[in-house]
Amino acid sequence: MNIISFFKNIFFKETETLDPMKKYLIVGLGNIGEKYDETRHNIGFKILDELAKDQNVTFETEKLGDITQFRFKGRIFILLKPSTYMNLSGKAVKYWMTKENVSVENVLVVTDDLNIDFGTIRLKGKGSAGGHNGLNDIQEKLNTTTYPRFRFGVGANYSKGRQVDFVLSEWSKEEISELIERIPVACNLITSFGTAGMANTMSTFNGK
Repeated sequence: MNIISFFKNIFFKETETLDPMKKYLIVGLGNIGEKYDETRHNIGFKILDELAKDQNVTFETEKLGDITQFRFKGRIFILLKPSTYMNLSGKAVKYWMTKENVSVENVLVVTDDLNIDFGTIRLKGKGSAGGHNGLNDIQEKLNTTTYPRFRFGVGANYSKGRQVDFVLSEWSKEEISELIERIPVACNLITSFGTAGMANTMSTFNGK
């Protein structure tokens, strides 16, 4: 190796160390099994499936979930669909955060929300679980309420005491038609989260 090559190697190694590619763990919440595929509670899975399709990547079954990744504008997006069932989602989130060395501010949890009108999207950097068992377990396992979450509104068109039945029931024909337009917006929010940052993405997408 000549002296020029030597210094080039030193320079590029230092540059890589100072400017590492950012990694983001995107977690779509849901329940495994065909009977849950088209239910409202599985919107997190559904959005990640569409994003993976858009990026031409496929999920592989690994420890505690199905996982894949892609690169976009200098970032690595790791997509995770936990196989722990909704109520134990935190176990998978914590495991993959540790394995991939992703900081909590670079984790985005995608979930359904009964308190938001159908199709409305909302990104927040912190907050309570709001009665959502998946978020509650993540909060418990990470020991914090300060982690980014992306709530997709599924509405509240259910009678008193029928909340569980509603989220575990399938979309109506009208909702399926609207999801065709809303899910691509959700995918754009996710890539914006990694490339434009939390504040800019909230400003652009919240309530849209």
